[in-house]
Amino acid sequence: MAVDPGIVGVAVCGGKGRRSTKCPDEINRYGSLFHFSNEKIQQLKYASRMVAKVDNAAIQAGYPLYHHSFFMTVDGKWSVVQQGLSVADRTARRYHWHSDNLNGFVIEPHEAIVGDRVRRFALDMTSNMSRECRAVSLDLVKEGVGRVRNDLFSLRPKNQLPLTRWMEGVRENGGQLEELNLPRNISWEAVRDAYEFQPKNYEELINIQGIGPGAVRALALISEMIYGTRPSWKDPVKYSFALGGKDGVPFPVDRESYDETIQFLRSLLEKAKLDGADRFRALERLKGLTLRSVA
Repeated sequence: MAVDPGIVGVAVCGGKGRRSTKCPDEINRYGSLFHFSNEKIQQLKYASRMVAKVDNAAIQAGYPLYHHSFFMTVDGKWSVVQQGLSVADRTARRYHWHSDNLNGFVIEPHEAIVGDRVRRFALDMTSNMSRECRAVSLDLVKEGVGRVRNDLFSLRPKNQLPLTRWMEGVRENGGQLEELNLPRNISWEAVRDAYEFQPKNYEELINIQGIGPGAVRALALISEMIYGTRPSWKDPVKYSFALGGKDGVPFPVDRESYDETIQFLRSLLEKAKLDGADRFRALERLKGLTLRSVA
C-alpha cells in the first residue's frame, strides 16, 4: 500500500490487519529515500507507534484498531488515519491525526474522530478533564506494583453488593455502572517495568511496552474510586455520520437532518466564487441528489 514517492513526494505506510505491522520498516525505507536523518526517521516511527497506542489504550470506546495508515511527505510532515471495529455491533470508528497541529500525543491530539454512533460511556484519558487522573495514574505506578495491586483488589467486591447497585442510571448487568467495570487482565510485569523506569509524564507511561487498555483502565478506576480524581467518561467522537454509515446504507429518513444539510450545502454554493454557469450546474447536481435521496 504505497504511493511512488519519486512522483508525488508522499509515501503511505501500513494498512489493514497484518499490513499495519510493516509500518516501521516502510517508514525506514521511505525515510531513507527522502534523505531523512536517522533522528527524523526515529521520530516518525515514534509517532506511528504512539498514535496507535493512544487510540487503543488511552481511548476506550470499544473500537480496537485493525487499520493503521501512516502518510509521510518529503518535507517531513505526517498524518495518520486509523480505524477500529466494534465487535458488539459491527460499527466502525476512524481516528485522524496530523503533525501540523499536534502539541503532544496525550492531550486532545486528534484532528477528528469519526463514528457511526456516540457511546454512552467511553474512557478518554486524552481529555483535558482527565488531567488530574493522568497525574494520579502516573504517581501510582511510580510507587510500585504492590500499591497498584492492593488498591485495585480493594475495589473488587467479595460477598457484599456494591453501592453502585442503587446509583442512578445503573445498568442491568449485575448492578454496576458501565464505566465501573474492572479490567480482567493486567500485565503486572509491565507495571513493574513502569516502576523501574519511573516515567516523567503520562506519555512516557503509556509508551511502555505492555501498558495496554487493562492497565490504563485499572489506574483510571483506582484514581477515581479511591482518590477522587475522575477521568472523562464522555465519548470523544467529534462528529458522526449524519445521514448514513460508511457502507453507504442510509439511516432511517430524518427529514430535518436532510433539510438542514441541503440548506447548508446550498448556502456554500451560493457564497462560492463561481461564475453563473458553474453555480447553476452545481445547484442542479445538488437538486438531483436531493430528489434521489427522497425517492
